[in-house]
Amino acid sequence: MAFHGWKWLLLLGRQNTLAKVWRSRRGGPSLCWKRCCHWSTGKSLDPEVRAFLEENTEVTNSGHLTPEIRLRLLTPRCRFWREKPDLWPYGDPFWAIYWPGGQALSRYILDNPRVVKGRSVLDLGSGCGATAIAAVMSGASQVLANDIDPIAGVAMILNCELNHLNPFPITIKNIINSEAGNWDLIVLGDMFYDEQLADGLHHWLQKCIRIHQTEVLIGDPGRHQFLSHSIHRQLHKVIEYSLPEYTRQENYGLTSSIVWSYQPSNSLDNS
Repeated sequence: MAFHGWKWLLLLGRQNTLAKVWRSRRGGPSLCWKRCCHWSTGKSLDPEVRAFLEENTEVTNSGHLTPEIRLRLLTPRCRFWREKPDLWPYGDPFWAIYWPGGQALSRYILDNPRVVKGRSVLDLGSGCGATAIAAVMSGASQVLANDIDPIAGVAMILNCELNHLNPFPITIKNIINSEAGNWDLIVLGDMFYDEQLADGLHHWLQKCIRIHQTEVLIGDPGRHQFLSHSIHRQLHKVIEYSLPEYTRQENYGLTSSIVWSYQPSNSLDNS
């Protein structure tokens, strides 16, 4: 099966695979900037993992909304675009796709650096790390990237290197349902692909906003699971971007992606 077909399985299978992982990995104690389990500057990478990712991804800055950012992604020129998916030795490489919601968030931050300048930013479900990279480029005072896949953490460090940035802290755990962290801004893209996970995000983000007045920006191209969830009633459209042709082709008909501001009511019971 070519990776193009594998990507289709990833798109469809998120509800049954990655969502289950997010739900099963309960959040632990409240995170802080210096006392969480994370990679940071100076952390050495497994040379075997690094070599594998460098050999089996392509460095690209084309076909997406942020040509300023270079990323290691799986493309048609990569071996695993053609190889059988079961030959890939690690977990499903969701991080190797630059999803449309993340593209919109990154583009918005690069075009509007005031959104992050001098602020602490959590990039939730960071994947390839593009939005966290955009926040660093735009002057955020602190950036923490979060994903549940340790290979995504390796990929983020490689992507920081590509963009001549010192790696930001990266935490590899499910922090949804943990104590609300004190961030100025939380950004998340393409995470509303499962109703139960969406419910958990809805209530956790509400708690962060209520306790710390955190601002929340969400990127999503308008997938059914997102538009049909009750959270959509508490979103305000910030900006919509037309997706490049390559991204359209790779996302089966999606033509645009939107950045939303999440502004729930004060009640944590609202759903």
